[in-house]
Amino acid sequence: MANYKSFFITALASLAFISVMGQPTTPPPNPTGQNNNSRVITTAVPFLSITPDSRSGGMGDAGAAISPDANSVHWNPAKLAFIDSKMGFSLSYSPWLAKIINDMSLSYLSGYYKISKEQTVAVSLRYFDLGDIFFTDDQNNSTGSFNPREMAVDATYARMLSDKFSLGITLRYVNSNLTGQFQSSTIEAKPANTVAADVSAYYKMDTKIGELAFGGNISNIGAKVTYSNQENKDFIPTNLRLGSALTTEIDPYNKITFALDFNKLLVPTPPIYLTDENGEYVTDADGNKIIAKGKDPNRNLLSGMFGSFTDAPDGFSEEMQEIMIAFGTEYWYNNLFAARAGYFYEHANKGNRQFITLGVGFRYNVFGFDFAYLIPPQQEHPLAETLRFTLHFNFEPSSTTEESVTD
Repeated sequence: MANYKSFFITALASLAFISVMGQPTTPPPNPTGQNNNSRVITTAVPFLSITPDSRSGGMGDAGAAISPDANSVHWNPAKLAFIDSKMGFSLSYSPWLAKIINDMSLSYLSGYYKISKEQTVAVSLRYFDLGDIFFTDDQNNSTGSFNPREMAVDATYARMLSDKFSLGITLRYVNSNLTGQFQSSTIEAKPANTVAADVSAYYKMDTKIGELAFGGNISNIGAKVTYSNQENKDFIPTNLRLGSALTTEIDPYNKITFALDFNKLLVPTPPIYLTDENGEYVTDADGNKIIAKGKDPNRNLLSGMFGSFTDAPDGFSEEMQEIMIAFGTEYWYNNLFAARAGYFYEHANKGNRQFITLGVGFRYNVFGFDFAYLIPPQQEHPLAETLRFTLHFNFEPSSTTEESVTD
């Protein structure tokens, strides 16, 4: 397995989504649907960045400031302090990269409980099933099969500090098991584990044209992970999400929301390494590649986060390319039926994910259902025809007469 190490360590093990391992003749698809030929910022456990639910999935992946629901744990935990129901839960399912692989899926279960008028707790479970992979040796002989999978378990606390502002925090345990306890004559691979945290804020106010909300969330603030040894560690997808949403009631039966989110990964940008006239990397006396432009990506967590704003090899223009934009709109009729549309934009140099999303929703008493469909402009795109399904259950409206310290 000559390129096994670069496959799982250098490629952050997140590209292990092919049916045959060992000597792949073509690179596997990026799990987030990005173009691997561009200057993509890669991280370990990229499944943490995949949109888990159908509501935001139908709004171009915008969700930082839209009204709260059980899936706010992913988008902005602070919103949960303003949720209307006493408790509820949501279950989402999406076949993933179905145009390429027929047995990969993402499942997401989240639930919340409002312990007082101003405090809400929540938990969630994200499970990424990568299907079956088959291992071979250098002679292409089968050495076994394995079902790689990744999961994250969250616990959230959100609190209102006033009738307009709230904060939230989430603690997360992440497990990524891509090979099991795999060993060969040269390679030893093991599951990766880490813990992380999200810190979020939410603010809303009434205006003449409707309710205006702002949200911010720094997610996946956590230690690097390794699939082999302490010398080979990779960043997880620490992300800054800032967004706003405006909800306008057209009349007592009709309302519409416009949402806009900006995202930026807070991890190092890959530098440009020095090459010779033959295109081979130039190394120093210790065998390390020499950086021609940019900064050394081998940094600790805080240095990686704060340095991510100034480390792009092409300076400010490339830093701006790293900002992803999500725009969506949601229309509700009588709080029973919803129609959604959105657009997601990522610069061509940073992964080139650009797609339109459509969705519908339905609510009746405690039950709700959402569906979303993704339409990329490019033909044969790995994310083409991505479907998402979500079930909602919300019970016992929260009391409006309960006394609160924010009153």
